[in-house]
Amino acid sequence: QLVESGGGLVQAAGSPRLSCAASGSIFSINAMGWYRQAPGKQRELVATITSGGSTNYADSVKGRFTISRDNAKNTVYLQMNSLKPEDTAVYYCNAQIQRGWGMRKDNYWGQGTQVTVSS
Repeated sequence: QLVESGGGLVQAAGSPRLSCAASGSIFSINAMGWYRQAPGKQRELVATITSGGSTNYADSVKGRFTISRDNAKNTVYLQMNSLKPEDTAVYYCNAQIQRGWGMRKDNYWGQGTQVTVSS
């Protein structure tokens, strides 16, 4: 299970931080990431981070958003800076979780958290 927090109504140029914590029986977590879906649009990648800390960003958020993770807490964060109205979307957390030794890694999604940027 992935539980997100930190969304809401924010002003343009604001700097909120989203959090996503994985719970349940966890043996290991591979990649974690954030995706978003704006009204009438497909879900798109925002940023991902591997267990080793390598990151990847969508061009639209490079230099403004920073993804990080705390492996001890099974938590991934998205620091959002210099927000724009076009960043308004539902933000979803994603993680590849292995529940036990020898088990496959399954893909999990959070329930989504709304981020609305007002100009």
